[in-house]
Amino acid sequence: MQKLSTQPYKGTRDFLPEEMSVRTQIFEKLHRTVETYGFRRYDGPILESAAIYEAKSGEEIANQQLYRLVDKGGRELALRPEMTPSVARIIAGNAEQIVFPARWYCNVNCHRYERPQRGRVREHWQVNVDIFGSEEVEAEVEIFDLVGDLMAALGATPDMWIFRVNDRVLVEGALRNFVGVPQDKLVGVGMAIDRWEKVDQETRHQTLTELGLGAEQIGKLEELVQMDLTAYGKVAGDEALSRSKLAKIVREGLSQAPLKFDPLVMRAFTYYTSTVFEVFDASPENRRSIFGGGRYDDLASLFTTKKIPGVGFAVGDVTTWNFMEHHGLLPKPDLGPDIYVFGTSPDYRAAVRSVSRALRREGLRVEPALDDPNVRNGLKHANRLGAKYVVMIADEEFKVNSAVVKDMVGSTQQTLAFDAVPGFLKQALQAK
Repeated sequence: MQKLSTQPYKGTRDFLPEEMSVRTQIFEKLHRTVETYGFRRYDGPILESAAIYEAKSGEEIANQQLYRLVDKGGRELALRPEMTPSVARIIAGNAEQIVFPARWYCNVNCHRYERPQRGRVREHWQVNVDIFGSEEVEAEVEIFDLVGDLMAALGATPDMWIFRVNDRVLVEGALRNFVGVPQDKLVGVGMAIDRWEKVDQETRHQTLTELGLGAEQIGKLEELVQMDLTAYGKVAGDEALSRSKLAKIVREGLSQAPLKFDPLVMRAFTYYTSTVFEVFDASPENRRSIFGGGRYDDLASLFTTKKIPGVGFAVGDVTTWNFMEHHGLLPKPDLGPDIYVFGTSPDYRAAVRSVSRALRREGLRVEPALDDPNVRNGLKHANRLGAKYVVMIADEEFKVNSAVVKDMVGSTQQTLAFDAVPGFLKQALQAK
């Protein structure tokens, strides 16, 4: 019989312990920082009704990237391609028992059927962070400040990344008042702006012409996407400017994050209603979006008549890894064990077990040998594992209830009584 392939499904990844250790350290940094802002962790199912993505995730995801299936009851389901519609459902379904404003975060895997390439796979993990139940500008301020602190937690300096921000309220005002785009074409022109940097001028002009824009309107749009926030706000109009939380934050300097107004930031998701932002790598060799987010004030309306506004973002593992790798910020694998314990005879196995248990009670990572190697082979195996210390029980040590403790980094060793080993190693590892 032909053997099955050992390769994972196209666009998915296996994570061996070394890579998993690095990923875990990255996520732990993100989790710790998020929790300093008072966010609480939640989770939800990987299977959802396909309808929630068809309604709000945008045409590209709904029509091209969904992994769809029909269950035995005839229900159309999908593997979640993103988390925001799911958390909106969860919030709406439990609104009566939730204390608002609610600060929630999660770390989930998502699936999209797209062509695998650098920065894009078919299964990825992301940390979603959202504030629900507040329309106050302070919600954006908190999100912006958190983004800055997350980048710092990853080791990034301000010169490594660009915090590009925009506001769809301003965009719609400017498109109507300055460019003359009719209401029914706003979404289409917005999508063209979102792809502005990804296509050439000829393609942009063709797309805009097909949307019904004339040469003069296209010229004004090209002028619009070059404006700074002051000029943009003027052409958007007083009504739009007064509603823009972003304009207030920038004008009054409310956030400590390094915000940069960028008219080309739109975000493809149709549920965003005002503030939108993306964090970009500043390096010319990796000039791409790392992650992004924005405000969605009516997403919960899919599930409830109660208005539950939200603002948040999602940090994906693939682009974050690429960014950190490019800038030399990836942490080193920390696999353990801290200590490898072995005895040179089957007669010493009870002592190996006893010492290992005592070390574990001190919270140390311990791997005891499952066999009885000689000293040379035991040390060789400990070195391959990357153990920091080795506890060896050989003939002479066993006779006096002692063990040799060897520092695998400093190459020093000493003999200690069994009951002295845990305290010594806990103190030694804390000092490293």
